[in-house]
Amino acid sequence: MSYTMLLLVSLAVSFAVTAAAGPIVLRWLRRLHAGQSIREEGPESHQKKAGTPTMGGIMIIAGVIITSIIFGIVVDGRVTADMAILIISLLLCALIGFCDDFIKVVKHRNLGLTALQKLIFQIVIAAVIAIYQAKLSEYGTSIYIPIAHTYFDLGWLYVPFVVFVLVAMVNAVNLTDGLDGLASGCTALVALFLAFMALSFGTADTVIYAAAVCGGCLGFLIYNHHPAKVFMGDTGSLALGGALAVAAVLMHIELILVIAGGIFVIEVLSVIIQVISFKTRGKRVFRMTPIHHHFELGGWKETKVVAVFWTCTAVLCLVSWLMM
Repeated sequence: MSYTMLLLVSLAVSFAVTAAAGPIVLRWLRRLHAGQSIREEGPESHQKKAGTPTMGGIMIIAGVIITSIIFGIVVDGRVTADMAILIISLLLCALIGFCDDFIKVVKHRNLGLTALQKLIFQIVIAAVIAIYQAKLSEYGTSIYIPIAHTYFDLGWLYVPFVVFVLVAMVNAVNLTDGLDGLASGCTALVALFLAFMALSFGTADTVIYAAAVCGGCLGFLIYNHHPAKVFMGDTGSLALGGALAVAAVLMHIELILVIAGGIFVIEVLSVIIQVISFKTRGKRVFRMTPIHHHFELGGWKETKVVAVFWTCTAVLCLVSWLMM
């Protein structure tokens, strides 16, 4: 099977598994009464979403893992070390989010995992992946420099760099998950870009995995497009952020991920700018953050914000491809 066919089949199978898992997961979430609570300080139009089942990211994770294991074995006859790292990191990031969601939504406690607890867990996962890459990867502690078409060795800075990239991307996707279909659609596009990058590098494991992430997100959109029947919750958003980051790290293209995933970066920066401005000047720069809410409060319909952000992500992925 050619790598191109592998990409297409992996995407299709993950889409099918995720879509098929939807009704099963939805019934389970309803039995748990795992309804989303909506912040009172959020946009008023979002209040009607209260009670919508959350933790739906479980169906994406199922699609990605099943597809990755099946096609990983088909290609290599076994689950390789790289594929194991990809799958395990996805599961661990999902587990952090699931624990947080379960405590808050199912146990009905206001405080799930604390921000510090989540951060510590994320740093540990990222550090293990960074050390794995530094010790076993062909390129060691080097990262690819776009446009220059060369590699630069970070040396001892590599581990903290990878930790920063992974933790930042995990939380960036989490912040982006605020509108129906926004995070899942943007992630699908960035994952597809990473799948094509893996195709150009000839790394079968990452082709399968990134294509599976794309397919899983597209399958989830069946239930998550406006008006959403289910939200992915932290279970899904933390897992997807980790999936994008680890796939990029294994290919040593962390820098280009910042551009392809520019919408995620902008979402984080909007929050940082808002907090700094309010703390230092007592004034807000945006109507509300993350920035997708700024446009909502400016009169844009939720569907328009999502469509514009998807389009921007597609353009950024194209620009990233041309830079490589």
